Amino acid sequence: MQLKPINLQLGWPSTYLFPRLGLLESTRATLSDKQITADALIYGPEAGYQPLRNSIARWLTSFYRPTAGPVSSSRICISNGASGNLANILAKFTDPVYTRHIWMIEPTYFLACPIFEDAGFVGRLRGVPEDDEGINIQWLRTKLIESSKSEVERQAVKTGPRYPKLYKNVVYVVPTFSNPSAKTMSLRRRRELVQVAREFDALIIADDVYDMLRWPIKDTQASTSSLGLPPPRIVDVDRESAGTTQFGNAASNGSFSKIVAPGVRVSWVEGTKDFTEEMSKVGSTKSGGAPSHLTSVFVDQLLSSGALNDHIDKVLIPTYQRRYSRMMTAIQQHLVPLGVRVTTGKPYSMTVAAGRTPEAGGFFTYLSFPVGLPAAEDIAKRALEDYALKIAYGKMMTVTGDPESDERAEKTFGHGARLSWAWHNEDEIEEGVARLAKVLQDLRGLPQTVALGRKGPYQNTRQPLELNFD
Repeated sequence: MQLKPINLQLGWPSTYLFPRLGLLESTRATLSDKQITADALIYGPEAGYQPLRNSIARWLTSFYRPTAGPVSSSRICISNGASGNLANILAKFTDPVYTRHIWMIEPTYFLACPIFEDAGFVGRLRGVPEDDEGINIQWLRTKLIESSKSEVERQAVKTGPRYPKLYKNVVYVVPTFSNPSAKTMSLRRRRELVQVAREFDALIIADDVYDMLRWPIKDTQASTSSLGLPPPRIVDVDRESAGTTQFGNAASNGSFSKIVAPGVRVSWVEGTKDFTEEMSKVGSTKSGGAPSHLTSVFVDQLLSSGALNDHIDKVLIPTYQRRYSRMMTAIQQHLVPLGVRVTTGKPYSMTVAAGRTPEAGGFFTYLSFPVGLPAAEDIAKRALEDYALKIAYGKMMTVTGDPESDERAEKTFGHGARLSWAWHNEDEIEEGVARLAKVLQDLRGLPQTVALGRKGPYQNTRQPLELNFD
């Protein structure tokens, strides 16, 4: 019997989770009003559709409740997706000669590497390893010191008033429910990272795209209200810390791709008022107006009406929570007995306060395979060829062009894989994990204990899981 393909590598939201009716109503409301239609179909203002900037500012204030006070719309600039945001930030605030290195969290979101290379940083991407609390600050500091001592400061290519601020270093992180490691950076590390960035003239670019998707780890019936406030974004840590500079040392890269749909291509960047003002002056925006302007108006209708919050709370979070629970149960049932470990670091709750409810979220988990098996890429190849199962193996997550990243992968994260619950339903996820167990059994020459294509005896188990967060 030919097996149905299962793709646990894919980090895309299921198409049936898109808020189709909400977007339909938003489109109708937009195009039914002559003035809104005119505003939506003309070249957009450079910083983006002002009502959406206002709506995002209120929404972020309500969600994060930053200690530095409400988020102002002057801190928001609209763009065309997190990847487009990243390219625009590099175009405006880095220089291929003056900026020394791009320091990328490792394992890294590998599709970010070409964006940095396109900006002129081929051969200058450097991996920064993680530990259980996220980015290894001491390691980063040591490397920044070495870089500052060994490299001669070079004259920037980008000069004049169009480039009032260029950073000597860039640090790229995914602080909360990281892609690919699924780790959440501790509050201590966030604060330390801001101080290091200020010390070495670095811009921290934080992909904050999974923050809204969070739920309790152990109680699948509990609501997110039991979790307390989400981890503060690094841009908020920068704002609340004494010594904030004119352009700041952090930018929050936010997107509606994970919570509305990738195809709307609407995102935002948040930074200081002067930072976002410069972002609105990127050449392509000065010429063509705000990117994704029409869909920005649709998204504003969805957000300002409360429909998006309802969609997140009533559709996305319950769905992903169920999928996460099924995946973790299947891993415990089939992979842990084979020596596989879940290695997603310490839950944020363990790093901030006793008694706080442990939380999970985002799209991914990360597994470490036991010794004695072939390389993770060979496991992935076997899974695809023999069992129609696709997984993201560890060496995909190295930092391009960094030999030290390759060496660390050989010793650590390269012996693992990222699994996603974003695309498939619970039964398919369970089946996918069972197939991965079958692959490992084949490679070890063990008896088959998994019957593929049928439900396992654990399917209806709803007991809390005790996972190994190392």
